[in-house]
Amino acid sequence: MAKIGRPGLPSPKRQLVWEMWKEGNSISEISRTVGSPPGSIFSILLPYGGIYQPPQKRRPGCLSLAEREEISRGVAAGLSYRAIAASLGRSPSTISREVARNKGRRRYRAADADDRAYRRARRGQRCKLAKNPALRNYVAARLGEDWSPEQIAGTLRKRFPPGHRMRVSHETIYKSLFIQSRGVLAKELQQHLRTRRPIRRSVHNTVKGQWRSQIVDAVSISERPAEVEDRAIAGHWEGDLLLGRHWSQVATVVERASRFTVLVQLDNREMATVTNGLQRTMTRLPEQVRKSLTWDRGMELADHKNVSIHTGLDVYFADPHSPWQRGTNENTNRLLRQYLPKGKSMAHLTQDDLDDIATRLNTRPRKTLDYDTPADRLQALLQ
Repeated sequence: MAKIGRPGLPSPKRQLVWEMWKEGNSISEISRTVGSPPGSIFSILLPYGGIYQPPQKRRPGCLSLAEREEISRGVAAGLSYRAIAASLGRSPSTISREVARNKGRRRYRAADADDRAYRRARRGQRCKLAKNPALRNYVAARLGEDWSPEQIAGTLRKRFPPGHRMRVSHETIYKSLFIQSRGVLAKELQQHLRTRRPIRRSVHNTVKGQWRSQIVDAVSISERPAEVEDRAIAGHWEGDLLLGRHWSQVATVVERASRFTVLVQLDNREMATVTNGLQRTMTRLPEQVRKSLTWDRGMELADHKNVSIHTGLDVYFADPHSPWQRGTNENTNRLLRQYLPKGKSMAHLTQDDLDDIATRLNTRPRKTLDYDTPADRLQALLQ
C-alpha cells in the first residue's frame, strides 16, 4: 500500500533531528535517539546543507490536520460542503477551495492535503545573490580561486560602504552553496572549500564527551608492544567493520605479518553481536596466532574485555580519525570491495559465503609478500 503524506520520519521527529543537530549532536547520536538509520538522518540534513531549519509556524486561520481529517471523513460520507463547513465553523468556500486544490472529492486525502499545504507555505523569497548577477558572479569567481566565504565577505566590506548592493554576509554565501534548491551557486564550488563537507556542521558539533568515544578502559595503540611494528611475529591483527547497504556489515580482521584475512558474519552492529562474532570466529584459529587486535574507536567493540578473555587477544584502539594506524586492514578492505562492492547489501551472506571469499583472498599471490600467498606466508611463520 502506498504511504500517504510526507515519506520518512513524521514531522515532530524531523524537527527533533534539526534541534539535536543544532545542539552539536553527531548523526550517530541523532540516529540512536530517533530510531532511524544514519543514512535517513543525513538525507534530512542534506537538502538544506546542514543549515538549521526552525519549526514552521502556520498562519492563524489556516486549516489544521485535524480539520482536514474531518473534511476527508465528510467527503467520504457524501456530505455537502455546507454541511462540512457548518460542523467545522468554517465558510463553505474554504472547504470548496481546499478540496478543489487537493485532487477533488474522489481523491481528497487529509495527510496528502496537509503535506501539500506545508510545502506550498515553504516557498521563500529569492536570496540576495539570486537578485544580483554581478555580486553572484564575483562570489562564484572568488570561490573558484579557493577563497573562503569569510574572505569574500570581508573583502567586499572593505571595498564597499554599508548598504551597498555589492556587500553580502558569509552566511548568505554558505546558504547559497549548501542549499541547492536556491539554484544560485554551482554545487561543484563546494569542492573549493577547505573542509569539502557535503553539509555544514554546528559550531557545537564535537565528539568530546559523546557516548561513542567513551570506551571504558580502552588501551591506546601507543601502548601496543614494539614487536607488532616489525611484522616478524605472527598473531597481531587489525580489524574494523566493512559496511554495506541497508544497514548491513561484515567484520574484517587481518593478520599484520602474513596479511591473512578472516571475515565475520554479523546480523547487526550492536556491541554484543560484534563481540560474539569475533569470539566465535577467532577461536577457530590456533592459539599461537592470537596475540593482539587493533581496532578503531567504534563502540561496537566497547566490550573488548570479553573479547580478550575468550580469545586471548590483547585489544588496542587506534587514535580517532587515524585510519593509517590500521593500514593493513584499510588496504585489505579495498581488496575486499571486489567481492563486497560498495552500495550492495551484505545481509544475505552466510559465514560459509564469507569463508569462501576469505579463502579466495588468502590464496592469491600478493606483491607485498614477494608474490607468496597470505596462507603460505602464515603457514611459514607458524613453523
